[in-house]
Parts: sequence; structure tokens; C-alpha cells
Amino acid sequence: MNMETQSEEKPYSCQVCDAAFSKDSSLKRHIRTHTGEKPYACQVCGSAFSDSSYLKYHMRLHTQEKPYTCQVCGSAFSQNCDLKNHMRTHTGEKPYLCKVCGSAFSQNNHLKSHIRTHTGEKPYSCEICAMSFAHKSHLQNHIRTHTGEKPFSCKICGFSFADNSYLTSHMQTHTGEKPYSCKICIKSFSQNSHLKSHMRIHTGERPYSCEICGSSFSRSSSVTKHMRIHTGEKPFSCQVCGSTFAENWKLTKHMCKHTDIIA
Repeated sequence: MNMETQSEEKPYSCQVCDAAFSKDSSLKRHIRTHTGEKPYACQVCGSAFSDSSYLKYHMRLHTQEKPYTCQVCGSAFSQNCDLKNHMRTHTGEKPYLCKVCGSAFSQNNHLKSHIRTHTGEKPYSCEICAMSFAHKSHLQNHIRTHTGEKPFSCKICGFSFADNSYLTSHMQTHTGEKPYSCKICIKSFSQNSHLKSHMRIHTGERPYSCEICGSSFSRSSSVTKHMRIHTGEKPFSCQVCGSTFAENWKLTKHMCKHTDIIA
């Protein structure tokens, strides 16, 4: 018996790009990538697809069917590829490597996002102000600065936030949690950005510079305050006499003069 397999034989060729296939049905599916034809339509929302399998996966969004279950933690998924990606959270496998810096990722889309830190590519643009972003999630967060939408609410005090990370940081004001610790002096902070600012006390780093006089500062807020020396801006106003100040603490000190009037 001839044990040679026929799996490598690909007699069906695309006349557009020369791609070859072992089955006529595979060629027909491929042709749709050139023609844009999408003959399989969702009866619920009208979305159309080039392949019946894509429609099948899409329908699970409506039916909430999740036939693929993780045997480790019980999480369920609508597609087998999603389950495979999830399994790497248990195994720690990171098969997608960055050829530039060697960083490894568990999912290909995470690698693609990372690559943009090297290329500087920002494919997601705001239609309102034309700002562009490397990640779709960053664009979504940015859009809320225009719409004012704040979908992330604190269940304790009701404060709302445009970004889930802001809510996470805010929650630490209730819990008192300070997970970010300085390895030099053991001080701890509720936010990583606060730790980074604190570390400059030890390193002496001053990355924020005044473009007018060259003075440098460890915090961006310090540059903002310093710039008022040059601009003369005094945004803090006394509601009693109208005096204005460049810094809030100066207004607070000034208000002591009005204590008798306010009382």
C-alpha cells in the first residue's frame, strides 16, 4: 500500500494572489477576501460574514452560548481560541516574542500592541480632535474627555470615573491599601505614580523643565506652578475681596485675614 499522504497536494489556485488550496471550498472562501462578499448574515442584528463559521461564532454573542470550559478554574468561552489564550494564564506560557527587545506575551494581539512602542504607530484616531493612540482602549478612554461619560462608579461613595484605573486607585482611599513601597526608605503609596514621584527624592532626577528659563523639577505640577512666575497667572481668587494668588496655599493663608468678616 502506498502510505504517501495526499495532504500536501493543493490543486486549487487563486487567480488573484496565487494562494493554493487542497479543497475547492477553501478556495471559494479565500476568494471572498478579494471580492469582499459576505453571504452569511445574522438574522438578529444583520451583521454579515464571509464564512459560515464566523457567523456561527458571532451567534454566540446573542445566545450567550459558551461551550468551551477551562478545566482548571471553570471559566467558559464562546470560542476555542479564547480558551487556549485563557489557559496561558494558568500555564504561564508566553509564545509570542518581540524581535526588537525580547519581551514575551501570552497573546498575539498583546504582542502587536507592544510592537507599537517601538514603531511609534498610532492607528486609532479621535474623530473629534484628531489625537491618535497606539491602543484602542486608550482612544475609548480619551473619547470620554469629550463626552463627559464616567461609567465606572465607586460603590461606597458614588464617585464616578472615566477610566477603570482611576476607580481602582480611588478605592484605595477607602481601603487604606498602599501596595507600592519604596525599597530605599520603606514608605508606601496607594498609587504607582506617587511612588515614582517619591523615588526622585532619592535619585535627584528632575525630568520636567521650564521652556523659558530652563529650571527643572521632579514633578510636572511643580512646573505648572513655576510657569505662573513667567505668565503672571493667578488662578486662585478670594471670594471676599477679590485678591488673586498664583498658589492655593497663599489663598488659604490670605483667608485668615477675613476670619472675623466671614464669622
